Amino acid sequence: MITRGKYGVSIWVHLLLSKFLYGQPTHRLLRDLSDHQLTLSAGTVTGGLRALAPLFEPLEEALLGQLRREKQWHADETRWQVFAETEGKVGQRWYFWVFHCPSVIHFVLDPSRSAAVPIRELSGSAGGIIICDRYSAYKKLARVLAHFILAFCWAHQRRDFLELANAHPDLSDWALAWVEQIGELYHLNGWRLEVRNDPAQWAERDRALRQAITQMASQRERELANPALKIPASKVLRSMDKHWSGLTVFVDHPEVPMDNNSAERAQRAPVVARKNFYGSGSHWSGALAATMFSLLLTLRLWEINPRIWLTAYLEACAANGKQPPTDLSVFLPWAMATDRLAQMRGIPVAQAPPIDSS
Repeated sequence: MITRGKYGVSIWVHLLLSKFLYGQPTHRLLRDLSDHQLTLSAGTVTGGLRALAPLFEPLEEALLGQLRREKQWHADETRWQVFAETEGKVGQRWYFWVFHCPSVIHFVLDPSRSAAVPIRELSGSAGGIIICDRYSAYKKLARVLAHFILAFCWAHQRRDFLELANAHPDLSDWALAWVEQIGELYHLNGWRLEVRNDPAQWAERDRALRQAITQMASQRERELANPALKIPASKVLRSMDKHWSGLTVFVDHPEVPMDNNSAERAQRAPVVARKNFYGSGSHWSGALAATMFSLLLTLRLWEINPRIWLTAYLEACAANGKQPPTDLSVFLPWAMATDRLAQMRGIPVAQAPPIDSS
């Protein structure tokens, strides 16, 4: 795999998976390997990963291209440390942005938490719906790129009421009553989604959901008009009112989830890594981390065995003179033939289900 290197594909597969899929710090990984009578130095690992990083660059481009062809995305961001000097930036705090669509999970590591990041990520897209929290960067994106619609997260709205209940015990019953109403919306939406292929039942259940939405909006307006409503409660309801159009996107677009939990679940990989080894020691290693998180979580999304896939990919690179393979389609989940996808999943071809291309 590496010029004058003495370790083969299996070692590098193990190192990449251990660090970026399972969040294991390098020093702990090396101690584990030494117990198996394999002694590697930290410098060997660092130099090897830097040599391997260019092999994944074409895959990074393919992931971004596929992401931009989709019509619906979850988006979120979390902090990440990059322990390297960056021109024009004070401190080491960077941000991992994640964009999760039906076929790709794509991470972007950037020193900024500004709207420029999601605008740049999705500017090549024809537009669609972004499920997100109420962070101002997404609102600016929707202003700059008018062909995008923001669907705000009900889990965040629910959290507002729970935090209010905890901070103001005298408002606890009031806040928890709103939490119950939000739970009823989740129930009614799930109830109608169960019968999407039955027009008659769909119409009945869709009507029930819309009535609940209308009643919630009316109650919000009545309570905001009440001069006796306490300021903390009023603040939560005014936020709901301000974001109401985004909170109700799911009503007319039943394919849109009510919350942004998919993006937050995807962030677990970098969050676990951040807790275990803090971040990246250089710009190139940060870029490699973003690519590997994108690639490995996309493989998981497609139920592909990452060890099988990564072994096949690095073996193809080795066979191609330590260069990425010319034909990437056999490694891209959305472009694979049925038998190839089954092979990458570790399923015997005879048992492989057909690919759903809808």
